[in-house]
Amino acid sequence: MQTLSGMQRSFAYQTALKQLVFFALFVLYLSLSSIYPLLPPLFAILFVLYMYALKKKEGFLFLLIISALLLYEAEKGYMLFSALIFFVLLERFVVPKLKQNFNCKSCITFIIVVICYIGFYLYLMLIANIFILPKPDISLYYAIYYIMIEFLLVSLL
Repeated sequence: MQTLSGMQRSFAYQTALKQLVFFALFVLYLSLSSIYPLLPPLFAILFVLYMYALKKKEGFLFLLIISALLLYEAEKGYMLFSALIFFVLLERFVVPKLKQNFNCKSCITFIIVVICYIGFYLYLMLIANIFILPKPDISLYYAIYYIMIEFLLVSLL
């Protein structure tokens, strides 16, 4: 007779399964956000999850985030690995300075969300100027709207 404990899945398996489900939902959401521009692209949330995966050494989650970033870049027409390089630079150089200079967690969160959008736009402008590529087409009104929505979402995490 098989016991109930022998039939249960391990915790790591359940976590990986949840992460796969969230990744599939993100892919669906990304396709919907390209159709409906009022849906934010969740770029800052990807950055927060990126920092979480690095902090907790979650390799599978890290691979899913990189895959989500590649899909984001492909959908928006950005250069390959531009978002990943931006995330690495932001996480290595900007976030430690923010944590060193500010004690207010919500202030740091807001600044990170703003830097994710405004900084990524400036980063893409720099890449476009260096490699003579077309400039990114990002509306200022949408960027402000996305920053407000994603700040609320990141605050809930």
